Amino acid sequence: MASNVQLVVGLGNPGSQYEQTRHNAGVWFVEALARAYDGQFRHQSKFNGDVAEIMIGTSRLRLLRPDTFMNESGRAVGPIANFYKVPAENILVAYDELDLEPGDIRLRRGGGGSHNGIRDVVKAVGRDFLRIRIGIGHPGVKSQVTNYVLGRANQADQKEMDDAVEDALRMMPRLLQDGEERARTWLHSRKSVAKPHKKKPVGKDADGE
Repeated sequence: MASNVQLVVGLGNPGSQYEQTRHNAGVWFVEALARAYDGQFRHQSKFNGDVAEIMIGTSRLRLLRPDTFMNESGRAVGPIANFYKVPAENILVAYDELDLEPGDIRLRRGGGGSHNGIRDVVKAVGRDFLRIRIGIGHPGVKSQVTNYVLGRANQADQKEMDDAVEDALRMMPRLLQDGEERARTWLHSRKSVAKPHKKKPVGKDADGE
């Protein structure tokens, strides 16, 4: 069954100082989509972000790059979803994931999570949106999480994350044509050999802003 995704959101922080930081992995994905399908981002103040339109096959998608900081992502997603009457189940949100190693990537629907941006999107539109979780790894110590997500990856990890974004890009036509289950199976098989995870601290992760 084909997917009805209409809006794709890439979470991150605005400003050139954050462009290459791990916390902007979701932004990297929507920017890759725009490049691949000739989309041009234009600022739309009523949506608190930059918006592009692309066609993938017969599917028209709007791409959103919020200009809010991560923990206020719902201020961008809520207005555009309401304006175009896009239900939560037709929204795809891409974001960085501490719980996955660099290069690992997962497609899932619904849920909560400790990610500040996702929590704010949930407040704005509910939980039922589709998510692309792009692994960035974990520093191993809770107190280092904020500096870690707001920092740049080393060359090896960046290569893994770039490859993951490319895998997500190649998944999109499958998602739109064949549906979530087939897209998920294809995407997850691309990283079928899992890396050992770094030991995580006890307690809920503190996410950067």
